[in-house]
Amino acid sequence: MIVITADQVDSRTGSDRVDAALRLVSGLLGDAAVLPPERTAGDEFQALVSSGRPAVDVLRALTRQGGWSIGVGVGPVRSPLPTTIRAATGPAFFAARAAVERAKSTPDRFALEVVPGAARTTSEVEPLVAQTLRALGRRSAEGWELADLLDAGLTRTEAAARLDITPQAVAKRYASAELRSDAPVRDALAALLAAADRPDDGHVTGRPDDGHVTDRPDDAHVTDRDDLAGPASEDPAP
Repeated sequence: MIVITADQVDSRTGSDRVDAALRLVSGLLGDAAVLPPERTAGDEFQALVSSGRPAVDVLRALTRQGGWSIGVGVGPVRSPLPTTIRAATGPAFFAARAAVERAKSTPDRFALEVVPGAARTTSEVEPLVAQTLRALGRRSAEGWELADLLDAGLTRTEAAARLDITPQAVAKRYASAELRSDAPVRDALAALLAAADRPDDGHVTGRPDDGHVTDRPDDAHVTDRDDLAGPASEDPAP
């Protein structure tokens, strides 16, 4: 599973943006949301998905908005799942909590943690996702406008007519926004996150990993519950 925790930057001095972000993320995910995205603290919300592509879509959308510290946790969650994300827990949630706390002190406001024992490690996944989001954060409003039209199926010629600009101007926007690699990079990141959510068949229990996350109850995203250990018969769901 992939847990995305987003914490609003400078929420004490600005208006609350969580509700609007939840509407955006819910609309993006649709049926891909394992549980409905939900506010989990005053200025924070979480989303839970089971595949890479919807996770990439959410990360792109939040990066486009700006003003979020984003933490991603990849790994198992405790099953059976509850009906609300606030009640959910497990290693991926602990990882997302560790990641968002680390994200708050990074220039990119992004961090990702892969639970140890997966087919990919944090150090193999986080830099590539972070670099992509960094590039998207520099994309201009005009670049995003063109990207939206191309995503909707328009050709560059049709986009030029819709935007009432010349094909040459579209070509400049296309190059500046690095749209030639946009779709392939999305697909590659989705595949990378999916690989990080699979167990490593050659994993040796106790192998040192990246050192970022440990499966500790005090990392849990909900701190007022005393049942983090859960029933002994419950198994993590991938």
